[in-house]
Amino acid sequence: MKILGIAGYSGSGKTTLIEKVVPVLVREGLRVSLVKHAHHEFDVDQPGKDSYRHRHAGCSEVLVSSSKRWALMHELRGAAEPNLHEQLKHLAPCDLVLVEGYKAEPIPKIEVHRSSGHTPLLYPEHPHVVAVATDEPLDTGLPQLDVNDAEGVARFIVQHLGLNRARLVR
Repeated sequence: MKILGIAGYSGSGKTTLIEKVVPVLVREGLRVSLVKHAHHEFDVDQPGKDSYRHRHAGCSEVLVSSSKRWALMHELRGAAEPNLHEQLKHLAPCDLVLVEGYKAEPIPKIEVHRSSGHTPLLYPEHPHVVAVATDEPLDTGLPQLDVNDAEGVARFIVQHLGLNRARLVR
């Protein structure tokens, strides 16, 4: 499976871009998964639910399954946070894994940058940035993608990663 990061500062529009690009990639026949890194404590469970109660009782893992979806919650209980490549092993086979966050990981990334954000570019300090999705012209030799053009960003992803079976390559 191919891996591509979507990186940028908080509030730059990473999630918005991803939610617009993923349907384009899926429509074109690609199976897409996503890994999102959270910098803070988060919980996918709700107090009072059985799974929450089992986890808080001390279970290391709780798997919840239904006819629509399943989710596995794994408590680290003081162990080190797994790195991206360790987390990727948990995913089912797919064509493309988009990674939101993990700025320092040595994977190819599209940087999301908006003029209204007033933040510096990650590139060139992050050498794995392969393109910038932006709403303003930038002084860089990297490919510049229109952050508001999901089709164009998806086409770049397909071409850059060699996902040739998608119809976007035409």
